[in-house]
Formats: sequence, structure tokens, C-alpha cells
Amino acid sequence: MKPADMDPTLCNNSVLRQAARQLGQLYDDIISPSGLRATQFGLLAYVVALDRPTMAQLASALVMDLSALGHTLKPLIRDGLVETFPDERDRRAKRVKLTAVGEQKVKAASALWAKAQGAFETAFGKKRAAELRKVLSFVASDAFGQAFVAAKGSS
Repeated sequence: MKPADMDPTLCNNSVLRQAARQLGQLYDDIISPSGLRATQFGLLAYVVALDRPTMAQLASALVMDLSALGHTLKPLIRDGLVETFPDERDRRAKRVKLTAVGEQKVKAASALWAKAQGAFETAFGKKRAAELRKVLSFVASDAFGQAFVAAKGSS
């Protein structure tokens, strides 16, 4: 027996995950000649953008916990694309940086990512794509997480 209001097509989480899987597969198909998955490219792009972030900074930016980040970094470390090193001010904290091989890989994969990004914006529309990124960035924010937690108490 299912509740009358249980329609999976109305579940925000389910539809968002479906869209993420579909988009991930499409980007993976284009980026795959680089030897990277789209998620790996995204992680490497954050390492570049954050300029040798601490593990905690990187995990926060990716909305991941530290253990999941460590697991995700293992193949990139194994393949010589990134390395971790102790923070100069706090030796307990680890920082992440690209290796020379990683820099070359990101450079090569960037052209493929640009192709995937262009295909998305052509199919979806540049303005709508910008609006979607803005909305999804809010959903990924601490502010939304706090509002969601507050709202679940009143439901």
C-alpha cells in the first residue's frame, strides 16, 4: 500500500539526483578521452581554483565530508595527479595540490570540459544554465541547509 501523495516524480531529491546522473553521464562521455571522470575533473578544478586548499576547505567547497574526500582523492594520488602535504602553519592539516602531471591532465581535460559545457548551454540555453547554476549553488549552500533543517521542524 502506498500513500496517495507518494509520487516519485514530485520528489525534489529524486528528480535532482536523476538529473545529476544524466548530466554526469553526458559529461563523462565527453571528458572520458582525458582518462578522467567528470567528477574527478571537477575536484581537480576546485584544487586549482582554491590554490592548494586544505582538505577541510576542499571538502567544504565540494559539500563532502573529509572521509569521502579522502576516498575520492586516493586514485588521483595513486595516478600522480595530486599530492597532499602538511600545512606550514598547522602541521595537522593537510593541503592538496596538483602535480606537474595533474596540471597537464587538467589542461588537456579543460578543452573537453569546455565542449561538454558548450553542449549543455546549447541544449539548455545560456541564460537558463546561468539561472540553474545560481539556484543549485543556493541549494548546495549552508544557508539552504540551515533553512531546510529549520523548516523540517515546522513540518
